[in-house]
Amino acid sequence: MSGGAPVRILYFAWLRERIGTGEEAVHLPPEVDSVQTLMDFLRTSDPRHAAGFERAALIRCAVNQVFATPQTKVSPGDEVAFFPPVTGG
Repeated sequence: MSGGAPVRILYFAWLRERIGTGEEAVHLPPEVDSVQTLMDFLRTSDPRHAAGFERAALIRCAVNQVFATPQTKVSPGDEVAFFPPVTGG
């Protein structure tokens, strides 16, 4: 695992329910450096994360409170939020 600060990960709505927590701090291995590799890493970490990320194409993300794409870089100390699409009306 990397020696940097942990990444603060936030989960909202049905993701929070499936994963079983709204927030966690995770020290990432060096190869985890983007939203996509973070999602892949989390998906393989345990069955609850696997269930939460099984429909990854529906999940939206923000890194440090800015909307992100799968290619957005993730660094130690960042805050990453995962949430379902938001609709208004």
